[in-house]
Amino acid sequence: MATMTAPVAQRRADAPALIDEYGSCTWAELDRRVNRLIRALRAAGLGRGDRIALFAGNSRAVFELMAAASHAGIVFVPVNWHFTVDELAHVLADSGAVGLFTDARFAAVAVQALARVPAAGARLRACALLGPDDVCPPGFQPFEALIAAQPDDSEPADPSAGGPMFYTSGTTGRPKGVVRSAGGPPPIESLRAMAEGLATSLLLPRDGTTLLAGPYYHSAQWAWSFQPMLAGSSVVMTQRFDAERTLALIDAHRVTNVHLVPTQFIRLLRLDPQVKARFDGGSLVRVWHGAAPCPPEVKRAMIDWWGPCIHEYYGSTEGSVVTGISSQEWLQRPSSVGRATFLADVLVLRDDGSEAPAGEQGTIYLRSRRGVRLAYHNDAAKTEAAHRGADLFTTGDVGWLDADGYLYLTDRKIDMIISGGVNIYPAEIEAVLAAHPAVHDVAVIGVPNAEFGEEVKAIVQAAPGAPSPTELTEALLRVCREKLAAYKVPRSIEFRATLPRTETGKLQKRLLRDAYWTGAARRI
Repeated sequence: MATMTAPVAQRRADAPALIDEYGSCTWAELDRRVNRLIRALRAAGLGRGDRIALFAGNSRAVFELMAAASHAGIVFVPVNWHFTVDELAHVLADSGAVGLFTDARFAAVAVQALARVPAAGARLRACALLGPDDVCPPGFQPFEALIAAQPDDSEPADPSAGGPMFYTSGTTGRPKGVVRSAGGPPPIESLRAMAEGLATSLLLPRDGTTLLAGPYYHSAQWAWSFQPMLAGSSVVMTQRFDAERTLALIDAHRVTNVHLVPTQFIRLLRLDPQVKARFDGGSLVRVWHGAAPCPPEVKRAMIDWWGPCIHEYYGSTEGSVVTGISSQEWLQRPSSVGRATFLADVLVLRDDGSEAPAGEQGTIYLRSRRGVRLAYHNDAAKTEAAHRGADLFTTGDVGWLDADGYLYLTDRKIDMIISGGVNIYPAEIEAVLAAHPAVHDVAVIGVPNAEFGEEVKAIVQAAPGAPSPTELTEALLRVCREKLAAYKVPRSIEFRATLPRTETGKLQKRLLRDAYWTGAARRI
């Protein structure tokens, strides 16, 4: 039996473990399939430290793969399924993936991406098409055939812990892989301890049921679904978020915990009153939200509707879950994101590196309590810039701590845009726009959006002889759609005679943003 799934399989053998839109599997079945997958990955020549890319929708198969990789010391790379061919090709090349798993919806993009990076295709040792479709592109095999070829009687020898490498966009354009290391390969038992510690710290019920209401490739959605699964929680998952269906799934499966983002709160609150009245929600124990600032009025409305099960956290792809706060605490300290969890210490530092006293704003730094060192894959300069000393790390957020250790966020030093809980880095979009011959200068900023919090706006200084604003707008949006995932494409483009730059050439984005954000209700 697999090290992590065996304890749950023994006590909950016939209970559902994973439920997706195509069916379900019990804990006993999951344990057997994970054993087979471990053997299949090793039979393909994959071992400790190798990387596999997951370019597929939410499914039981993806969770089985992540569990198998976690037992085999393999790093899995969840890839945003909205990525274009170029974006996927970059991740495959940069990560050094030796395995690629996709499904029928995204197979065409996967095949084209491999063609763009011949070296990536040449090093692949395991490729499979997930799901019920038996028609595989060249070089791929059906996922079920991969599993069926191996026995399931016991876990292969020498288990070691694997884990995820999430890609996050960067200030210089291309996405960067986030690597967490603790000075050597961790034992497999550490994963279970970590999962159980997280479940306990976040007050998740033992043997509960988790609803995955967003894509697993987001580190937060992964943390609030895969990690609880390792601790014994069943997982119900959907391919896309639908507000009314979410309420139905919670009641139908007696869901105990779910992770949501403010945009999802807003869509739930906008449902027809009759739909909302039918919702019971009595099974809910913990509803965690984060990933983006939540307007206070939205959060109060959710607490009024769902009760004190609403909890908030602050974290990042790099730093995991850093702070947490209950409904009761938040009502006493509106806008706080809580106190430090068991995972990290939270410090607020001045520019000179000294610790800021309570109430004074500064840059937020984190120190892992587990000795984890964070790095950006293949980017030593970015890794160094994010650290202060040997153990302090920052993503550039600005805030302050009160006398009781509660954290408040006030700003971002970096130019990141958070739209619907998704991190978008302007530099990647600016690089695409700046390459157009009709663009002399460009700035990409986030501007208010009632539903998504922020939306992407490009401000362009056209080059001499450029087409009309209407023609140029169409041309720029067209190239963005070709090169970037849809959620990165600007919602609007504005033209100006000049952009504000200092004498040294530094773009003053704050001056551009202020015109849109003055008077707007926002926390960060």
